[in-house]
Order: sequence, then structure tokens, then C-alpha cells
Amino acid sequence: MIRRHVVVSGLVQGVGYRYLARKHADRLAVTGWVRNRPDATVEAEVQGEAAAVHEMLRRLEAGPPGSHVTGIVVSELDPLDDDEAFRILR
Repeated sequence: MIRRHVVVSGLVQGVGYRYLARKHADRLAVTGWVRNRPDATVEAEVQGEAAAVHEMLRRLEAGPPGSHVTGIVVSELDPLDDDEAFRILR
């Protein structure tokens, strides 16, 4: 089990990015959250089996149609024991 913190930059707000992230997370069985930040980036934390988290990171880097990802910064976090779902935060 691994957990990663992600900040995605580019044209990533107003294009369905968070909703597609939740859809991917459900399909990959990863937990965590995603939210828009005031600086126009999207921030997420993703937790699950290593292969699923790496695939989720690949999908976050690709983004939804209409987005244009120009950068992604990933850092390691310790897994949380009580993370049970993937949520969109406000």
C-alpha cells in the first residue's frame, strides 16, 4: 500500500478534471481525494496498491479531454489506515 500527493498544473480547472479523477479512482480501486486550488492547479492524494496508484498518476497526467496538463509534481506520503473512498473536496 502506497500513498502519493500530486499537484497538477496547466488548464486543469473547468474541464471535468476532478470528476474524471473520481471515475478513474473508482475503476482502479484507489482511495484519497482531489480538489481545485486557488492557484488554478488541481491537488490530489491517491492511495492503494502500487500498480493502481502508478496507473492513477498516469491518468492524472493525461487529464480529461479539453484539459492541457503542463506539469505534475508527485511526492510520497505515509498511507492512512482510515482512508476508505475517493472524494472530491471543495
